[in-house]
Amino acid sequence: MPDGTAVTNKTLFSRETAVSTAIHAPLSVVWTLLTTAPDYARWNSTVVSLDGNIREGGKIALTSTLAPKRTFKLAVKEFSPERRLVWGDRMGERVFTLEPVDGGTRFSMREKIGGPIFPLFSRFIPDFDASFEQFARDLKTEAERVAR
Repeated sequence: MPDGTAVTNKTLFSRETAVSTAIHAPLSVVWTLLTTAPDYARWNSTVVSLDGNIREGGKIALTSTLAPKRTFKLAVKEFSPERRLVWGDRMGERVFTLEPVDGGTRFSMREKIGGPIFPLFSRFIPDFDASFEQFARDLKTEAERVAR
């Protein structure tokens, strides 16, 4: 997958979108941005609001620009500092991974949604590609600004 370009794979019962980009900032800076819920709407143009605690076992309420009239109630399912963060609900999961690379961090994000009733409502779910690409750009821009 080209740097910063989202890729979506669809099946009858699921859809998975992923993006990855190099960020010229330390893991600690990127991790802090990803885990400070009240700050998301400031640096991330794909998020209307994000409330709650992004920590092991935490609960969050996310409102996205893709569905600004709907708030998603999500659970933090995995929290491995400066490595991996997973949140989601019964229909899907968003996985963030960080890897150290020369000059900074490799950020990857993927979300898989689906299940047995997915075919009934899949046509109502907007495409995530542009939103994922914007999320990655916003994170890169803010992390590199903070790291300077």
